[in-house]
Amino acid sequence: MDYVEPLFRPPSEARSLLIQATVGCSHNACTFCAMYAGKSFRVKPLNTVLEDIDEAAASGYRFERVFLMDGDALVLKTDHLLAILHAIRDKLPRVQRVAVYGDARSVTHKGDDELAALREAGLGLVYHGIESGDDQVLSLLNKGSDAAAARDMARRIKAAGMGYSAIVLLGAGGKELCTRHAEATARHLNAVQPDFVGALMLTLVPGTPLAELARKGAFTLPDKWGLLEELKTLIEGLSLNRCRFHANHASNYLPIRASLPEDKTRVLTLINHVLATRDESMLKPEFLRGL
Repeated sequence: MDYVEPLFRPPSEARSLLIQATVGCSHNACTFCAMYAGKSFRVKPLNTVLEDIDEAAASGYRFERVFLMDGDALVLKTDHLLAILHAIRDKLPRVQRVAVYGDARSVTHKGDDELAALREAGLGLVYHGIESGDDQVLSLLNKGSDAAAARDMARRIKAAGMGYSAIVLLGAGGKELCTRHAEATARHLNAVQPDFVGALMLTLVPGTPLAELARKGAFTLPDKWGLLEELKTLIEGLSLNRCRFHANHASNYLPIRASLPEDKTRVLTLINHVLATRDESMLKPEFLRGL
């Protein structure tokens, strides 16, 4: 496979075939992120991607899921994406779902008919790092779009018949905006009703603008208990239907997997217990946490 490393994919795509359609991230300016810092964004030649699909087919492995990398492969022109999706369908007939990272900018440049065509060709799930539902926090993170654009993206993705997975970032508002961030994010998620929610905890990565702000004292990340309080506030504010909620990324102190609304009381009881007892044995040790 023609991979330009490092490679990143959502935790739920651990068993998926990884096909790299773009290298890097077309935005690559979020203040907290260093995932693609060493990569200049470029579109991989279509023939290279098709050869990777041929190689996967020749392996004889019965792939059921495919994840298209890198950071926002949905930014590709629709005809280019359709050619990849058609090749996957033709060469890997057992694949049941193709997923991709996307953001509000990439969807803005696609018409509803284009989104429908992508869904028909096999694109079944879009992961969207909304990070926050609060515009002040989004400005701090330099996301490049606001909460209203993120809500419109979610609406159009779901209207096209694709699954929508929202990724939120606990700690993104620092101590100063933690409650505002959690409450606004809960309202945002209630408005878009995602199929999946992944809650990650912010890690300050050396060399990023946000880490530099923290070094200068202009940004303070909540401690582990503050992050759990923020998670509690977020979940308390959620009114979701038929949603899988995961806070089991490597960055999370307290791994949680839940179906909402059914498991809401159970999850809040667990978090309240941990906060009340300060029982660190229930938390993931720092050396096991990661990005």
